[in-house]
Amino acid sequence: MKYHLCVLLFILSAFSSFAQKLEYATLLIPDSLKQNANAVVRLDQTDILISSQRDISISHKRIVTVLNEQGINAIGAVEYYDKKTTIKSIEATVLDAFGNEIKKSRKKDFKDENAGQGNTLFSDSRIIYLDFTPTQYPFTIVYECQINSSNTAFIPQWYPISHYFVSVEKSILNVKFSDQLGFKKKEFNFSKFPVEKTIDSSGSLSYMAVNIVAQKQEYGSPEYFNIFPKVMMGLALFHLENVDGNVKNWKEFGQWFSDQILSGTSELPEETKAKIFALVGNEHDPIQKAKIIYNYVQQKSRYVSIQVGIGGLKPMPAKDVDRLGYGDCKALTNYTKALLDLVGVTSYYTILYGSANKRDIQSDFVSMQGNHVLLTIPDGNSYFWLECTSPDGPFGYQANFTDDRQALMVTPEGGEIIRTKNYQDKDNTQITTGGYSLNENGDFSAQIALVSKGSQYSKYYLENSPPTDKESYYKAYLNNINNLKIEKVTFVNDKVTVNFIENLTLSAIKYAAISAEKMIFVVNAFNQTKGNIKRIRNRRLPFEIQRGYFDHDEIAVALPPGYKVEVVPKNCELTCKFGEYKTEMVDMGNTNWIYKRTLLIKKGYYENTDYEDYRIFIDQISRNDNAKMILTRKL
Repeated sequence: MKYHLCVLLFILSAFSSFAQKLEYATLLIPDSLKQNANAVVRLDQTDILISSQRDISISHKRIVTVLNEQGINAIGAVEYYDKKTTIKSIEATVLDAFGNEIKKSRKKDFKDENAGQGNTLFSDSRIIYLDFTPTQYPFTIVYECQINSSNTAFIPQWYPISHYFVSVEKSILNVKFSDQLGFKKKEFNFSKFPVEKTIDSSGSLSYMAVNIVAQKQEYGSPEYFNIFPKVMMGLALFHLENVDGNVKNWKEFGQWFSDQILSGTSELPEETKAKIFALVGNEHDPIQKAKIIYNYVQQKSRYVSIQVGIGGLKPMPAKDVDRLGYGDCKALTNYTKALLDLVGVTSYYTILYGSANKRDIQSDFVSMQGNHVLLTIPDGNSYFWLECTSPDGPFGYQANFTDDRQALMVTPEGGEIIRTKNYQDKDNTQITTGGYSLNENGDFSAQIALVSKGSQYSKYYLENSPPTDKESYYKAYLNNINNLKIEKVTFVNDKVTVNFIENLTLSAIKYAAISAEKMIFVVNAFNQTKGNIKRIRNRRLPFEIQRGYFDHDEIAVALPPGYKVEVVPKNCELTCKFGEYKTEMVDMGNTNWIYKRTLLIKKGYYENTDYEDYRIFIDQISRNDNAKMILTRKL
C-alpha cells in the first residue's frame, strides 16, 4: 500500500508540474487573441510600492508568447539603471510552444552595458537586457524583475497595450502609496477598451485589462500613446538627484528645477570665457551673438545619446563639457546656455518629447515628463529653439524632431508650457525646375534643380553622405525611371535662409517606349506620387497627417525631331479637405512643352470615416502623375 501511495504521489506531482508548464502552451491561447497578432501578452503585472518620498520599488512580471519574428519587440526584457536605481533581481525563462523550458537566464546571464555608447562619462548609466536569439517560433518568455530607486519623480506610465499587432490576455497594475505624498493620476483612452479600475482608495490603486485583441496598425494610424489606454502617475512630494521636491503646478515645478537641478552647473574655464568674448567681439544683437555661440558649440562638441531620465536629470557641468568636448542633450544644452549667459543672451532650458512623431508634454498633469532637451531663446514675442545636439543643423531649425509640440520651458521665475515652432503646410516646400529632352530612340537626358525648405529641408544630410548612399537615395526617389544614370550631383546648403538645393544631371536609355511608329512616355518624370494607398474596409482607427507639404514643379520637355504629338495628358485640378492638386501642359511650340504641377497636402487629424475619401484623392493624384504623352513618327 505504501508502494502504491508513493506511485500515486509521484504521478500527481508529475502531472502538477506538467500542468504548470502547459499553462503557457501556445495551444491554450484563444483564437481571437491570435488574430492579427505577432505576439500575445499572457500576463503583464506591475506592482509599485512608494514607501516614502525617497523610496520606490517596482516589481514587474511579463509573460509573452512570440508568434513570429515581428513580435520580438514585444518581449520588453530590458531595464535602465544608475547610482540611484538598483536592479534587485532579474531573470527570464524561455519556453517552447508546449510550455517546456528551453533556457533559464539569471542576472549574470543578461547583457549589462554602458548606456552611453562606451563613454566613461556615463559609466554609471547602465542598460541590462536579455540577449536571446530564437531558433523557432512560437516561444514564450517569462520575465521577472524588481527595481528599487530613490528617484520618486519617475513613476512609470501604465500601458496595458504598448504595441500594435500585440494582443493582451491580462494586464494588471497595483500601486500602494502614502496619501501624504500627494499621489495623483490621469487616465487616457479607457472608453473603447476593456480596462477596469478595480481599486481606488486611500493609499491604493489597481487596474486590470483582459482579453484585448491585437490592434491593427492601419495606414496613417496615430501613435499608440495617443489612442491606446494609459495611466500617468506622479507625486506632489517627490525626490530627484538627492533633492526633495514639493510642487503643485508647472510654475513651481520650473522654479524648483531651476533652483535645485540646474543650479551650479554653468561654471566655465577662464580660457573659454576669453575665447568667447573674442568671438563675439563688438556684436550687440542678441540673436547674432547666439548664432556665433551656436556655431562654436557645433564645431567644438559632439553628441552622446542618453535620454532624459537616463544618467540623471542634472546636466553635466558646463566646464566638463568644455574639457571633454561631448555630452548628452542635457549637457550640450546646458553648456550652450552657459556660453549665452556669458555674453548676456537670455535662454531657457526646455524639456520635451523629441521624435519624428509629435508628442506633447501633458500640460494638465504636473510630473516629470519628456525624453529630450533643447534651448529656447526669446526674440520679442516669438522664440528661437536650438537643437544643441546637432553638429550641422541651421540655427533655429527643428523640423521633424521637436517641431509643433508642447514643451516645458524652465525659467528662474518658474515653468511655462509653450508650443514649439509649427511649420505650416506651405512652409514645407520643394520647388523643382529644369527640364529633359528625348531623342529619337526614346533616350532621356535631364538637368533639374530641387530647392527644399521647412520639413523638406531635412534631407540636407545628403551633403555629407558617401557617394554610394547618394546614388541609392536618388535611385529610390526616381525609381520610376528605368535604367537611370546619375551623371552629376551638386548641393548648395544655405543655412542662413535654410534652403537646400540639389542640382542633378541625369540620363536614361529607353525612358520612352517605342512601338511601331509611336513613342509613349510619362510626362512627370521627377516627382510622382508613387503607389496606391491600401483600401481598408471597415477601418477602425482615425488617421493622421502629421506634417503637410507643398510641391511645385515646372519642367521643360523637349520632344525628339521627327515626331508629332498625338495625345497630351489632360490638365487636372483636384480640391478637397486633404489638399489641392493641379497639373497643366503648356505648348511652347517647336516640339517644346512645359509641364506644371502643384501639390498641397494638409496636415490634420481625420476620422476613420474620412479615410476612403483620402484614399481616392491620393489614387487620383497617383494615376494622373502617371499620365502619358503619345507621339507619332512623321511620315
